[in-house]
Amino acid sequence: MTASTETARETGGTSDDILAVAREQVLERGEGLSEAQVLEVLRLPGDRLTEALALAHEVRMRWCGPDIEVEGIVSLKTGGCPEDCHFCSQSGLFDSPVRAAWLDKDRLVEAAKQTAKTGATEFCIVAAVRGPDERLMEQVRAGVAAIRAEVDINVACSLGMLTQEQVDELAAMGVHRYNHNLETARSHFPEVVTTHSWEERWETLQMVRAAGMEVCCGGIVGMGESLEQRAEFAVQLAELEPDEVPMNFLIPNPGTPFAHLEVPQGPDALMTIAAFRLAMPRTVLRFAGGRELTLGDFGAEQGMLGGVNAIIVGNYLTNLGRPAEQDLEMLDSLKMPIKALNDTL
Repeated sequence: MTASTETARETGGTSDDILAVAREQVLERGEGLSEAQVLEVLRLPGDRLTEALALAHEVRMRWCGPDIEVEGIVSLKTGGCPEDCHFCSQSGLFDSPVRAAWLDKDRLVEAAKQTAKTGATEFCIVAAVRGPDERLMEQVRAGVAAIRAEVDINVACSLGMLTQEQVDELAAMGVHRYNHNLETARSHFPEVVTTHSWEERWETLQMVRAAGMEVCCGGIVGMGESLEQRAEFAVQLAELEPDEVPMNFLIPNPGTPFAHLEVPQGPDALMTIAAFRLAMPRTVLRFAGGRELTLGDFGAEQGMLGGVNAIIVGNYLTNLGRPAEQDLEMLDSLKMPIKALNDTL
């Protein structure tokens, strides 16, 4: 009797049970699930959720280790974006309450200092733009230089789509990681954004990797995608091989085209987390926006024990998160060590 067959019998499944297959394929060999296999996980009944999360946690521990990476983010340029991402309250095309604003260098440095005090190893500078113009690049130059001079923390950026020249400059500045989310499956993207393409985002990510920066790329769960498209997205991310995947859950922001959509349900979100971990066993999988609404405190703990190994602490760009102290207390109660800065370099 094989180990996978024995495990399947113990859990009431068969030798073809997807979690038994995943135990042998992902946990033992480190090979992520295929699109069809991810879809099988997403379709599992609710009474298999605990089992799926437990396996995802084993996979995370086996291939990533016990440490949790903590990150803080800040908005350098808020609102007034010309793109029509249907989930985003920062688009200048929608009647949302968010107004354009800039953060100066001194406040960027102070935000980085406060983030470092939490034990975070990453501080991400974000701007609501299609791509950076010269004014924004100058702000980023000054901000990154000041932070690197005064704060012991990795600096990441999220500035939209880039030219090759901008990619090279960010790498030369010492930007450690670049975030540019694909947001959703390629087949669903035209229902989410019409002012640019999924392929344009992919091209930026390829340039970022080639320049030597780490790639941070994820998306948002609950934007009207089917389970099939959710599985498609998981394997498209796996193909990209990002260093980090932020897992966001839709916040139906007032004034946006997705304001009418329902908040994703906790069990669906948790099964998605497990499935994404089984598709990407070695990737940093980060809790990001919307987890408070979708999961609450108990669900967040389940996610941390179900494949997640990184977390954004504090507020998000235009939505409130939990106080950083609460998340740090949660990690302490779960006996999850925070990754040290020298382990990320």
